[in-house]
Amino acid sequence: MRAVAGDRAHYRPIATPLATSSAPIDVVAGLLTLYPFETIYVADLDAIEGEGDNRADILQLLEAFPDLRLMIDAGRRFRDWRGQARVEAIIGSESLTGAETLSFARGDPEVLLSLDFHDAHFLGPKALLSSPELWPKRLIVMTLARVGADAGPDFVRFAEIVARAGERSVYAAGGVRGAEDLARLEALGAAGALVASALHDGRLAPSECARFASRAAQRKREPRGLPS
Repeated sequence: MRAVAGDRAHYRPIATPLATSSAPIDVVAGLLTLYPFETIYVADLDAIEGEGDNRADILQLLEAFPDLRLMIDAGRRFRDWRGQARVEAIIGSESLTGAETLSFARGDPEVLLSLDFHDAHFLGPKALLSSPELWPKRLIVMTLARVGADAGPDFVRFAEIVARAGERSVYAAGGVRGAEDLARLEALGAAGALVASALHDGRLAPSECARFASRAAQRKREPRGLPS
């Protein structure tokens, strides 16, 4: 799907010069022609909305691309993917009813918490946003209103979360328009970023993907403390 500003009711099948169809397997194959990405983010919108799931398609991706890891955002179905080989399960704050749900995830390196925002509003239990001690070791700061909207990331909010996250790895999501935005997020301390539209629209060149991926890998190899 081509996500635009978090308005899921109006999402439409993606049309991209990188693929001959909107089938997930074709889109992923197209992205890999740009750069050999190690990890690709997958949002199972049906699972997030509580209207079924796309498990079969996701399993097909894992089978078709044996060297690829998937970050899977499946709403309240995140437990379905925890422990699956080559899968990093995402817990979206918008799908949580209470912050205590995260107690099991704090020490699991294969689980990420997505702090979801729509405009200025946090989507999830307020206690979660105000209690960094509950956060796992890796976070995503997701600004849904900026996804596919060509508005740029919410740098202020991202910087605020990074400042509170301590030694956790924090990834940006929503609004990346190209290399300049990635460089600014990198300067703010981003461990990485979720990028889609800029790739499909040709605003992020393969050489730029390689440059940022190389620097991210170098940062990952650098020793750093982690929250207990």
